[in-house]
Amino acid sequence: MFVDLPIFLIASLAINIGMFMVAYPLQTDKLTDISYAATFVILSFFGLFTFGATPINLLVTAMITMWAARLGIFLFIRINKTGRDPRFDSIRSSTWKFGKFWLAQGLSVWTILLGAEILFYNQMNVWNWLTAVGAVVWFAGFFIESLADIQKFRFSQDSDNKNKWIDHGLWHYSRHPNYLGEMLVWLGLYLVVFPNLTQSEAVVALISPLYIIVLLLFVSGVPPLEKIANERWENNKKYQTYKERTSILLLLPPKKEHKK
Repeated sequence: MFVDLPIFLIASLAINIGMFMVAYPLQTDKLTDISYAATFVILSFFGLFTFGATPINLLVTAMITMWAARLGIFLFIRINKTGRDPRFDSIRSSTWKFGKFWLAQGLSVWTILLGAEILFYNQMNVWNWLTAVGAVVWFAGFFIESLADIQKFRFSQDSDNKNKWIDHGLWHYSRHPNYLGEMLVWLGLYLVVFPNLTQSEAVVALISPLYIIVLLLFVSGVPPLEKIANERWENNKKYQTYKERTSILLLLPPKKEHKK
């Protein structure tokens, strides 16, 4: 039933290993994020043309391509502004450590795309109310993530905001609205795909949104950023107030300040 999934995994790893072989000798960070986004697009079109361009396959491919193109362009512009990614400062010169990142990136793309990969090869084309709900959730996530990224990028480009945190726009209601948007994107895609899956396929495909939610909430998303913020503004009462009043993820009205 899942015999075609390894094909997507091999392709994802091959793309990222190939990009690593370019990035490592150049010691550049400018290929990591663009490779991440490009792998989603390449795998999606591979599935589309290999297993058939059904209407639901076309919709899913369009959704993934739109999301990946937006993210890839944004990250490419950002890395060209900053010149480097601090995440790689301690591993960039190590073949093994830097290579492990690229392997993990290829594996992550394959995992996040599980729902779409299963959809492509099972060649079903079912549309129902859940398809519409999924599309709405996906669009909401895409909009939230895009707007949050733009707001934070503009904030960071203003020299007057150096050593400050963003607390306006979507960031007034959530400390990590971009991550909320990312989670909604993949939850929405899962709902779009769901009507086309068997029970066992639906269980396997559920790994996709769960993986990105767990990754962002507990591993590489929220925790390191919260740690950095806590260390940077540990003694800043205004930040501590912002943190206390503002939701960590969901877009919620700020809590009322307690009067002393």
